[in-house]
Order: sequence, then C-alpha cells, then structure tokens
Amino acid sequence: MTAEQYDTPARPRGGRMPRRERRAQLMEAALEVFVAQGYHAAAMDDIAERAGVSKPVLYQHFPGKLDLYLALLDRSCDTIIDNTRVALESTPDNKLRVAATMDVFFEYIASDTGAFRLVFESDLTNEPAVREHVDRVTTECAAMIAHVIHDDTGLPDDASRLLAVSLVGMAQVSARFWLSDPGEISRKDAAALVAGLAWRGIRGYPLTDDH
Repeated sequence: MTAEQYDTPARPRGGRMPRRERRAQLMEAALEVFVAQGYHAAAMDDIAERAGVSKPVLYQHFPGKLDLYLALLDRSCDTIIDNTRVALESTPDNKLRVAATMDVFFEYIASDTGAFRLVFESDLTNEPAVREHVDRVTTECAAMIAHVIHDDTGLPDDASRLLAVSLVGMAQVSARFWLSDPGEISRKDAAALVAGLAWRGIRGYPLTDDH
C-alpha cells in the first residue's frame, strides 16, 4: 500500500532523532498501518514508508512485525486498564463509578486513532502472545471492578468476578456497536444509557437482604 492510499500523506524523511522519540514515531506510523490494513496485510515496508524512514532504521527498534504489534498492543491495553483504575478511584459513589468506567470504554473506542481495533478486533488472536495481551484487558479491568463489587455487595469472590467480567464485556461490545451505528446518539449519551442499564443491574445485589 502506498502513502497515497492513506487519508494523510506519508511523513517526510527526516534526520536523526533521540531513540525514544524515534520509537514513538515508528509506533504511531505502525498504528496507522495496522488499523488500516490489519496485521496480516500490513508490511514492514508500509510502516517504514509511513514513518519516513528506511526499513533498517525500523528494524533497529523492532526486530520484527510481531514485536512492533505487541508493543502497540501493550500500550493500548495499559491505556484502558489505567483509565479504568482512574475511573474507579475518582469517586466513592458506586453509581458514578459505573458511569465513569463505562465512559472509559466509549471514549477509548471513539478515539480517532482506532487503536481499539488492535485490542478488540485483532486479526491475530490465534497468536498466544496477542491473546494474552487482549485477555489482560478483561482480566485486569474485571479484577478491579470485582473488588468494588465484593466490598459493596458481600458476594463471594467468584460471583463478584463473573459480574465484573460481564460489565467489561457489556462496555466494550456496546461501545463498538455504537461506533459502527451511532444513529443520533452522542458518545456521552450512549455511555450514560449503558451505564444506567449496568447500574440498575448491579445495585440489585445488596450487602444484606435488609440493605
């Protein structure tokens, strides 16, 4: 795929830059290529051209295409997990926690970068390392949510974890559906609708029968 087939032009080839900056530049170029083409169709030549560097420069930072993909995937997973943690810690009010957490997924999936496709729509989930990274989002986000559910409801750990996984699944599936067919619903309104559904369900598990 040539640069002209992207919505934005390829970056001009430039001079030397600090290693960290170069790595970040290469990852941004790779993200654009992987989102546009998927893993299997993307080539290191495409990524080097997109970044405006020679292929040897690209290989100096990433030994192969899978290494580059995993680096991007790791960054994407960290973003979702970290933002979920911030949302849960933003308030002691559980209704607001549900709303903030749901908004994390809708905001991330609505991002112009399309990075969510690496996590939730990867064409490489048969690769164990990729599957491990993708599963980490559900596992770590659900673990944080399960802790809140357990403390608030008194449910056993296994039950709390199952409900937490269900909430994570609801968040990412509904956000992806909204992105593909938003109708006249704004992102904020969509997240609030799903958060309302989640809250009405989760608040039905009181700490005691009298609570």
